[in-house]
Amino acid sequence: MDFALSPELLALQESVRRLAQDKIKPRAREIDASGVYPQDIFDEFKKADLLGLCIPEEYGGSGAGMLGLTIAIEEVTKYSNVLGLMLLLTRLPTGPIMIAGTEKQKQRYLPGIAKGTTRAAFCLSEPGAGSDVAGMQSRAIPDPDVPGGFLLTGTKCWISGGMQADWFTVFAKTGEPSSRLHTDICGFIVEADSPGLTRPRVDKKMGVKGIDTTEIVFDHVAVGPDQVIGGGFMLAMQSLNAMRPIVAARGIGLAEGALMYATEYVKNRAAFGKTIAEFQGIQWEIAKCATEIEAARLLTYRAACLADEGKFSKQYVPMLSMCKYYASEVAVKTSGLALQLLGAAGYMEDHPTEQYYRDARQLTIVEGTSQVQLGLIGRGVLGHDMWWD
Repeated sequence: MDFALSPELLALQESVRRLAQDKIKPRAREIDASGVYPQDIFDEFKKADLLGLCIPEEYGGSGAGMLGLTIAIEEVTKYSNVLGLMLLLTRLPTGPIMIAGTEKQKQRYLPGIAKGTTRAAFCLSEPGAGSDVAGMQSRAIPDPDVPGGFLLTGTKCWISGGMQADWFTVFAKTGEPSSRLHTDICGFIVEADSPGLTRPRVDKKMGVKGIDTTEIVFDHVAVGPDQVIGGGFMLAMQSLNAMRPIVAARGIGLAEGALMYATEYVKNRAAFGKTIAEFQGIQWEIAKCATEIEAARLLTYRAACLADEGKFSKQYVPMLSMCKYYASEVAVKTSGLALQLLGAAGYMEDHPTEQYYRDARQLTIVEGTSQVQLGLIGRGVLGHDMWWD
């Protein structure tokens, strides 16, 4: 069992770390304050060939896999969760295509993401169906004019990157909206300029500002037979299962960034005749968070390796869910400690601790809440998917 990264992954880690320190760190607070999409950083990712990390080489990517993308996101998110999300969006909408798409679909849609000439978003959640995927109401009915085609109608909400997307991966029901049959759900690829597709609203968010979260409305949008992925409910779940380490990486990076910032602050802040860092109680709290960050990293790197091996079906769900649950909760805990260590200063916009604190809360909600992850882990233990005997 070798815990060391390969020379290639170490080189990737170092290059992304330099990029994050040189380009992202100086821009992070400005991006949060303005909420404007950071096109300049997207261009830096493009120049550094970071947009195709998880995409196979035959489709224009670098083939670094989920572990490579996890490492890159961890480095980036030390300074900006927004930029971690930007990299995440190279995998979330492309995942269903890589898992179940046709060769023609892969050739058509994956190279543009890897090269940075197109962007995409993942449409699953609805106003009345977030965690309850089977409760979605969006519906795709057969197109009477196009054999094998569909007409898609429905509303998707909280779609990250929705305003910037050139195309969407969309899940909808091919049966009655009231049906909860898993086989009645289907995946589709929808071009953003399709007639009947509108983006009427951009949400106002607590944090992770800079990449829009959008409502997408489909009104009898025509989807051709070559844009049908299929896959059913299982494809949606496998796509999300494989993403757990990617979301977890955002949590790890955020926790690292927050703790490093707060640690440097307490080493230089005088109180009661010495620095805050000299108090044993402060040292213990820093030690506890540092330990939890490392535990989260081990869970996450293992999960990324599992995903790279194609192990994201039911029996692997507990291990995948553990990393997402634990890393996102560690991010919340650590950002809270960082803010507390700075005291009143940490609550002010003069320091990034308040931004870390706001951004961390998103991670326990997106792509399966902490409670959903606990349910998946619990059922895995009860069903002996996770067992020690």
